[in-house]
Amino acid sequence: MTNTLRHAGIITSGLLSLTLLCSPLQAAVESDKAQQSDAATQALPLQDLRLFAEVFGRIKNAYVEPVDDAKLLQDAIRGMISGLDPHSSYLEPKEFESLQIHTSGEFGGLGIEVGMKDGFIRVVSPIDDTPAERAGVKAGDLITKLDDTSTQGLGLNEAVNLMRGKPGEPIVLTIVREGQEKPLEFTIIRDIIHVASVKSRLLDDGYGYLRITQFQVNTGAELNRQISKLKEKSELKGMVLDLRNNPGGVLQAAVDVGNVFLDKGLIVYTEGRLANSKQRFSATSKTALPQLPLIVLINAGSASASEIVAGALQDHKRAIIMGQNSFGKGSVQTVLPLDSERALKLTTARYFTPEGRSIQAQGIVPDISVADAKLTLNTSHRNGIKEKDLSGHLENGDSRNSDANNSANLASNDYPLYEALNLLKALSTVSARQDTTAN
Repeated sequence: MTNTLRHAGIITSGLLSLTLLCSPLQAAVESDKAQQSDAATQALPLQDLRLFAEVFGRIKNAYVEPVDDAKLLQDAIRGMISGLDPHSSYLEPKEFESLQIHTSGEFGGLGIEVGMKDGFIRVVSPIDDTPAERAGVKAGDLITKLDDTSTQGLGLNEAVNLMRGKPGEPIVLTIVREGQEKPLEFTIIRDIIHVASVKSRLLDDGYGYLRITQFQVNTGAELNRQISKLKEKSELKGMVLDLRNNPGGVLQAAVDVGNVFLDKGLIVYTEGRLANSKQRFSATSKTALPQLPLIVLINAGSASASEIVAGALQDHKRAIIMGQNSFGKGSVQTVLPLDSERALKLTTARYFTPEGRSIQAQGIVPDISVADAKLTLNTSHRNGIKEKDLSGHLENGDSRNSDANNSANLASNDYPLYEALNLLKALSTVSARQDTTAN
């Protein structure tokens, strides 16, 4: 089995189970902390603290090997946080840096998607307009050395960490390429790599497809850019928004995406113990697609920010939700820096859809349930004789191409998306006929 991940920071092989919803509540936490510090000090459970100190001392004195004080305290912090809920955690330097990369969508690196196959680091694809692509790195290249370090025996994550670094720093890649007798050396200067969280394409003439892989700080702006590109290619009749296997991300990004399709009304609101964690986010009139027929695809891997968007569009009856029940993560995590390298990721609020639904442990239920199945076409009728098989039959005279083959391919490769496209076409056909009747 081939493991693959983006050197640009996107995890595609399960290194992190979820990129969880985060909210900028640091100021609120600091304000409330100042107000509550005296009361909290008075309410400290002194007996339990004495017990903690005694356990700490017993371990220090009696454990079979000497134990570092800092390690014991760090382990105590991790245990304290892990007992709260599955999404609160203590972020050590590497974890904190990884979270920042995922939410910001950029970092210092080369710009290549790499994988590991049969013990070798293999270039899956260079990302457009990045140092690696400009240097001439190609898909299929095998990376044998990073500077003076051989990649033989290195894990995928170790290799990626070596390729990352500060913008402006050089690195030498030694590459074995098919058709070349000798290894090639590329000196590449690291740069800021921007991770595109939105992809788009036309499914058919007039029918667009938008795929959001995760919710980053710039996802809303990127979504608008992709919509503009689709509009340049075709006059749009309908759109599919694919949120399947999207683990979430930044709360404000979910609001920005909802605002692309809604021109008024509440998108989401949050409630927590801190006064400033009670927030309401509403749509503005700056909306790219306020009326275009829209279908949203979700599944069990759609979580957090994905569920905010799907829930808002469902409550406002702005879109038809298709697929399978979503993950059901209805909580908000706030990243609270402890210093420049460490932080707490703490659950501070629950979020609710415009109609007041909490989807915590429930998920978004689709309007139309579609299984993630593979469609096998019935070919038994293909042996029958048709008009076109008769000798001397008249030609059709219509030069327009049929999209039957494209539809068949979509049906076999991505059945839920095939069903979404069919529904969009049906809605467009009914709407056009109603307009004709009205005129």
